[in-house]
Amino acid sequence: MTCLTDLDFSRNIVLGNKIPKFLGNLTNLQTLDLSDNNFNETLQDLLESLSGHSLKTLDLSWNQLGGSIFDDGKKLLSLRELNLDENLLEGPLPNCLSRFPNVVTLELSRNQLTGSLTENIGKLQNLERLDLSHNSLSGVVSQLHFQKLSKLKPLDISYLDISNSGISGAIPHWFSDLTFKMVYLNLSFNLMNSTLPNFPLMSDNYRLVDLSSNQFHGPIPSSLSNATYLYLSDNKFTGLRSFLCDVRDGATVLLDLSNNLLFGSLPDCWWNLKYLTVLNLENNELFGVIPRSLGLVHRIAFLNLRHNNFSGSLPSSLKSCTQLGVLDVGENNLVGEIPSWIGERLINLVFLSLKSNRFFGNIPSNLCHLQSIQILDLSMNDISGSIPSCIDNFTSMVQKLNQEVTSISIFASISIYDGGEGYESNAMIVWKGVEYEYKKILGLLRIIDLSSNRLFGEIPKEFVNLVELVQLNLSRNNLSGVIPEKIGKLNKLESLDLSHNKLSGNIPVSLAEVSFLQYLDFSDNQLSGRIPTSTQLQSFNASVYAENLGLCGKPLDILCPGDETLNGTPPNSGGDDESNVEDGGEWFDMSWLRMGIGVGFAVGFCGVCGNLLLNASWRLAYFRLLDNFGDFLYVIIAVKWATIKRRFSN
Repeated sequence: MTCLTDLDFSRNIVLGNKIPKFLGNLTNLQTLDLSDNNFNETLQDLLESLSGHSLKTLDLSWNQLGGSIFDDGKKLLSLRELNLDENLLEGPLPNCLSRFPNVVTLELSRNQLTGSLTENIGKLQNLERLDLSHNSLSGVVSQLHFQKLSKLKPLDISYLDISNSGISGAIPHWFSDLTFKMVYLNLSFNLMNSTLPNFPLMSDNYRLVDLSSNQFHGPIPSSLSNATYLYLSDNKFTGLRSFLCDVRDGATVLLDLSNNLLFGSLPDCWWNLKYLTVLNLENNELFGVIPRSLGLVHRIAFLNLRHNNFSGSLPSSLKSCTQLGVLDVGENNLVGEIPSWIGERLINLVFLSLKSNRFFGNIPSNLCHLQSIQILDLSMNDISGSIPSCIDNFTSMVQKLNQEVTSISIFASISIYDGGEGYESNAMIVWKGVEYEYKKILGLLRIIDLSSNRLFGEIPKEFVNLVELVQLNLSRNNLSGVIPEKIGKLNKLESLDLSHNKLSGNIPVSLAEVSFLQYLDFSDNQLSGRIPTSTQLQSFNASVYAENLGLCGKPLDILCPGDETLNGTPPNSGGDDESNVEDGGEWFDMSWLRMGIGVGFAVGFCGVCGNLLLNASWRLAYFRLLDNFGDFLYVIIAVKWATIKRRFSN
């Protein structure tokens, strides 16, 4: 094996926790991959054993290699790629990086390294990719101010990841000299707290810039519009105008500015970002009307403006954004009727939320054209009229979609597959009566929430065809009539809230068949009759059936007609023979029924047994029948047993 140049032992935990000794003899190796094993030796010993090799690529990631990289030792002059991600390396960031003078890629993420960025990094003149993320570099915070990266200034870095490393301070202006050739820059989850200098980025390459979860403030530089994927969420940015309006033909595909301090009206110059596919501006302080120029971004598939203070109506220009899969404008001050063009033009919608606004009028029947819709939230508005009966046109709620198609659809656990990068967003969902933030599993949910409006009329029986539905909330409306009798067909239902309406009639018995039901609320209606008996329905607190004066049975303390006498309780305490009327039901004395059952049993038993005792011929025929039947059984069993023994002997 001494002639080997490439050896891949990755993902072989059966090798044990010691690196094979013979590797030291393979001096012609150029590529060695030992990643994703269970090696737990010290790194120093391994590097010493490989010091005379001609290795160009060494991958030791996803092991349990411990210790630190010491200063002494021979140089690995030929090494160009070194990956030590996901190990247990500790101590200060090693000064011995000069042992790898020709390294191009250096990955040390997810270890326990401490201290500051050393001067020796600046000696790695060929370095293009550096990943120090997810370490404990904050161990010496006073030495971690970002100017320590000045040693990288002469390098042509294309990949830099120092996310989640506790780095504080401001980004120096000279840092812009590093970014021109960068294709990946990740400074997220640190403590940087300055304004941003200009980042000169080449516009002809795919680029990802992630500055999220810091304390950056001030305006967003227009030079960042050349980033393909731009993550700026969870900061304190206040200005967006220069980024939008001072550029021409920005290359940005994804822009996430959620959870910032953006204030004022939204600039009306979105035509400069014609490639934009994902826009997330939720949780800011934006107000005024939604600009019409957003409708010129024809490629947009994900638009989230939730939790701002936008007013006016939805601009009709949005009907040109026919690729929209997610439209979330909830928790604003939008007003007007729900536009019919949503159902006519935005037929690719998977997620639609208009909740907590001031929309009024009827639910347009055109919404039934949204065959791909998985979450529809129109709650907390002023919508009136009846629920369209065509609601079973929501194909994604009627039949199970192909799982592969669902997983790569534009959705709120969304993935925009462009250049290999994904985008995961969230949504605030009132789930089982409590508002939660959902991310990854959101694509598995099927939800309709029309609660807290002024809807009237009956619940359309077509609802029972939405067999993929997981949550249905029609509470706090003026709905009347009965609950659809076949509601038990919704066997995937986990949450059902019909409370605070004017529903009447019985609770359908079929509901007892919904075994996944975890949240239920029928309170404050006009329901009557016995609560259907099932382990599921009786397990809920009595409060979910409260304020329905005609309901009876467990878990309520109200007995149904017939329950008292069947449980052995007298129909009335006074001993009267007259029937007692309570809660609209009549109670009858059941003693005659019990007496009749006893007499009937005695007559039947005596009639059969008495004849056998008194009539000899009948008695003889009866015992002859039993004897013949016993012989018949004996013969059958003997034949079967002989057959089985013969098969085993063969």
